[in-house]
Amino acid sequence: MSEDPALGELLDVLSDEYARKILAATSIKPMSAQELADECDMSKPTVYRRVERLQAHGLLEEQTKIRTSNNHYSVYTATLSEVSIELDTGSFEAAVTRTDESFPGERESDTADRFKKMWEDL
Repeated sequence: MSEDPALGELLDVLSDEYARKILAATSIKPMSAQELADECDMSKPTVYRRVERLQAHGLLEEQTKIRTSNNHYSVYTATLSEVSIELDTGSFEAAVTRTDESFPGERESDTADRFKKMWEDL
C-alpha cells in the first residue's frame, strides 16, 4: 500500500504546531505577520515560513490592506474549515473543506458586526 503524496504533505503541514497556531488565530480574524508573531509567540521569520507553506497548500489566503500613508501590508485568513481522513479497503482518503465566505462578515449574526467586517475589508 502506498500513501497518497498529497495526503502525506497535508498531514505534515498540519503536524506543525506553529502552522496550527497560525490557522487557529487567522480563523478568528485576518491578521498581519506582526500580529501573528505577537499572538502566537513566534518570530516573524517563523511566521513567514509557515505562512508560505500554508499558502502553498491552499490553507491560508493573503489580502493586502491599503493605508492612505502608502504603508500597505498583508493580512492572512485561514481558508481551512475541516479535514477528514477515512481508512477504506486498505487505503486512506482525505477530504479538505475550505471556508466559503462570499463577503467579509458573512458569518456574523449581528448586523453591526457584519457591517464592521465589511467596512474593515474595504
